[in-house]
Amino acid sequence: MPTVRRRDTARLDLVEHFVYLAENAGLDVADRFLTNAETSFNALAEQPKMGAALALRPRELAGLRKWRVKDFENYLIFYLPSPDGVSILRVLHGSRDWWSLLGIEGWNP
Repeated sequence: MPTVRRRDTARLDLVEHFVYLAENAGLDVADRFLTNAETSFNALAEQPKMGAALALRPRELAGLRKWRVKDFENYLIFYLPSPDGVSILRVLHGSRDWWSLLGIEGWNP
């Protein structure tokens, strides 16, 4: 079974999104978001190359990919494939300045 590793930054992102959605869209939507995020993580672990590859210069971000949370198209999962699954780095809203949040300076989408 492929492994899903969540970095601390991704865990914090999920908590922030859950709180925001619970306060603004209701607890049912927030719960569905977490469930769909987990579903998306597991799908990525099964097929780690299905996300779009990002051509980035920082060596530590080589191989970084992005994918959307199922049914929450504005929420992006940033992850690195590994031999036994994936490592989830961040889960960010698509309208955010995600390249800066990932520590990519001077990158222009």
